[in-house]
Amino acid sequence: MIFKKDNLKFGIAIGLVAPLLAMFIYYYWNFARAITMSEYFNLLRTNKALLTGVSSICLVANAIFFTIYINTHRDKTAKGIFVSTLTYGIAVLVYKLVS
Repeated sequence: MIFKKDNLKFGIAIGLVAPLLAMFIYYYWNFARAITMSEYFNLLRTNKALLTGVSSICLVANAIFFTIYINTHRDKTAKGIFVSTLTYGIAVLVYKLVS
């Protein structure tokens, strides 16, 4: 199975994709009937509180994958997920400080 790999690049890929999936799931769960996807992204840009909440939910997806890979001793993949998580977190923090 593909998720059995222990590879840094694979971990980075998981760490980049999982938060995006979580963000889209959150959109469809909470906003899809009320606003379009572009309005959702505009709302994220302008509403810092919503951005914080959504980014937290998105990074929980990485925490789940990180925990799974740590517990199964696939440390290289877990390291890649961790790097992606830090990258997302820092990017959101910088965006909130700059805008």
